[in-house]
Amino acid sequence: MLSVGLTGGIGAGKSEVSKLLVDCGAVLVDADRIAREIVAPGTPGLAAVAAAFGPEVLAPDGSLDRPALGAVVFADPEKLAALNAIVHPLVAARSRALEEAADPDAVVVHDVPLLTENGLAPRYDLVIVVDADPATQLDRLVRLRGMTPGDARARMAAQATREQRRAVADIVIDNDVPLEDLRRRVREVWAELVRRARAADPAPDRDRPQGPGDG
Repeated sequence: MLSVGLTGGIGAGKSEVSKLLVDCGAVLVDADRIAREIVAPGTPGLAAVAAAFGPEVLAPDGSLDRPALGAVVFADPEKLAALNAIVHPLVAARSRALEEAADPDAVVVHDVPLLTENGLAPRYDLVIVVDADPATQLDRLVRLRGMTPGDARARMAAQATREQRRAVADIVIDNDVPLEDLRRRVREVWAELVRRARAADPAPDRDRPQGPGDG
């Protein structure tokens, strides 16, 4: 089995790359989706959040009121840390369970938006960073997601820098390209991932000659 961390800045196109890797045969572990699942109604995660922050973070139907919770934690670093202390271990445990359930020869791709920011690169056999020029990210966020330019720049500035992400990358996928070129590059990367998964030692060979787009 090969455990792969996949990350990229907002608007870089990480979700598209994850879909293409799944099409190739990867097992996807989506951290964002798991984070929603572990605080669904009736879960221990939601009960722990409500106990920590009070019933005002619950909607009338008993589900998590995300805007209300955000208003509480994002204005207070200590409360945000308390929320992360509840959520992160649950996400990690669920991610491990999904990985352990995969076939022994599987390529398991962990889609982790804040991989760089949270220092998670050492958890994986290798890290793929989806990279795009900041101008491309800004255009996608405004044109495709309906953000204002100011909001988009603020979201980008709150994340790791492009240089910080590339510093933890074993493989970089350039997404300043047409979709067909992206598909071709992902197929090349997939062939490399399969080769490493089948190798006796799947750890990245950091001294290997780098191909186009490699970090």
